[in-house]
Formats: sequence, C-alpha cells, structure tokens
Amino acid sequence: MTRTAEKINSLVREDSSMTEALESIRTKADENGGEVQWGDVNDDLTSGQWGRLIEKGILVDGDEGFEIADRDAYDEALDGDGSGSSFADADVDIDAEASKWSQWDKLAGVGSLLLMFGYWLDPVRDTVGGTLNLALGPLDAALPFYAVILSVALLTGLYSTLLQANLMNPEVLGKYQKRMKAMQDKQQDVRDRKKEAEERGASEAELERLENELEEVREEQMEAMAENMGMFKEQIRPMVWIMLFTIPIFLWMYWKIHDGNVASTEWTVVMPIVGVVDWTDGIIGPMPAWILWYFLCSMGFTQLLRKSLNIDMTPSTT
Repeated sequence: MTRTAEKINSLVREDSSMTEALESIRTKADENGGEVQWGDVNDDLTSGQWGRLIEKGILVDGDEGFEIADRDAYDEALDGDGSGSSFADADVDIDAEASKWSQWDKLAGVGSLLLMFGYWLDPVRDTVGGTLNLALGPLDAALPFYAVILSVALLTGLYSTLLQANLMNPEVLGKYQKRMKAMQDKQQDVRDRKKEAEERGASEAELERLENELEEVREEQMEAMAENMGMFKEQIRPMVWIMLFTIPIFLWMYWKIHDGNVASTEWTVVMPIVGVVDWTDGIIGPMPAWILWYFLCSMGFTQLLRKSLNIDMTPSTT
C-alpha cells in the first residue's frame, strides 16, 4: 500500500465522514478535467476536512485549482477491498490444530531428551555406541575415519532435509509471520497518528481515544503472542525427530574417539586452515576437531541436498 493510501485510511479512521468528502472530490475532479476548487465541494465537506487533505499532501496545486496527488493510490484507498484497511492481515486465519503434535511426535521428543543423557552417563554412551557400531562398524573398517564422519554427515543431512520438508509447513509459518507483521504495522500506525495529533495540538478527547486504541493494539499483540506458540511447535517438531536419529550417531562418534576405538593411524587429520590436528584438539574454543569437521560437512551437504531436491523451507506468505 502506498503512502498516499495510508494517509487517506488514517484520515478515514479519524473521521468517518471523510469518505463522503473524498468521494465528492473525486467526482468533481472527474467532471473538471482532474482539478477541483473549494467552491466546487464546499457543500459536501467542511473547511477543516479540505485543509487536512491539503496539509497531508493528498491534494496539491494544479493549474487553476487543486488536483489529486496520486490518483491510483486515491482510488485504491476508496475502492480497494477491506474498506481501505491496511491491517486486514492481522486477522489471518490460522488452524491451530495443524500445529498440534501427535503422540509419536511427543514420544520422539521424550526419546531425544533421554538419549542426551548419554553425553554424561558412560553406560548409556557405551550401550548406544556399541549397538550402533554393529551397523557403522563395516563402514568404519572400509574408510578412513575422516571419510566415515563425512559419510555420516551426508546421511544426517539427507534425513534432516527430508524430515523438515515433510514435517514443517512453510505456509503455516508464513501465516504466523504475516499476522505478527500486521500487528506491528498496526501498532506503529496508531503511534504515528498519536504523535501527529500531539504535534498539531489535538484535543484531550482525541488523544485519549488514540491512547485507548494503542492500548487495545498492545492487548491484541499479547493475545497473538500466546497463540504464536503454534509457530514454535511447528518449528520444533522436525527438530525432535532429527535429534532422535542424530544423537545416537553423535554418541557413536563420541564413543569411538573418547574411548580409544579409533585406530592410532587415523588419530590425526589434516584440516583446512588449521593443518594437522588430533580429533580431540580444540579448534574453536573447546569445540574438538571431530565436531567441527562433522558440522562443516553436514552444513555443506544439507545445502546441496536442498538445492538438488528443490526443497525450500522459507515461510510462505502466499
């Protein structure tokens, strides 16, 4: 919506009779070749309304009178859907049921939390690592350990991408973001009108009305924030499944390295920039080399997979 249309909508919200005044000006302008003078419309609007239109820049000087500054925006404000409201998006229809977790989602979340204890409890780590080694052991025997981590990163990147594509709904996320943006714009509009009213010395009654309107917008925002928990659930849902499959793989790599299950000939690796390092050496602060190598491989593969599979997780606002 253009700035001219926003100004017109603001005037209409302040004075409902302004709509008839604007219609009269448009009619007379069409009859007079695009220009209108005060004498043409003084029976249909007050001098105050006429002055406000000039002050706002909606009417500008023409050859013999005044003309509409932006006719397309003027028509959009008067004829557009939603009665000229620029905040129709604040009432975006969101199905809260679509963001609810199923019983399986909840079980996946509980399972992920329980597996995280493996980082601190040796029995859990040894059990998970030893069990997963039955499947990953042949891969480890066939490839150098750096290639094993690279292969694991490719696997985790693949199922992470597929899980996000199937469990996250960009359209629902887009609706939540659209509503939040509309609420923010609505609040800013009321603030601007209140500031403008204070600058022109508006009456106490008008200032109080604007303050009450601003308070109502704040209350609407608070209610919307509570409802936006659905957006958080929508974003976290694929993460719990990704963690459920990824934590055991992390525990296996941890078990291999920290329990001395990596061959001595594969204990060092040449990494870009840093050179030759041990797998347990801290590269970025306390972050060991094996975790950094995994993350670099995983992020690279994830981006390639999304491009090759044409998967776009950007929230849709269409």
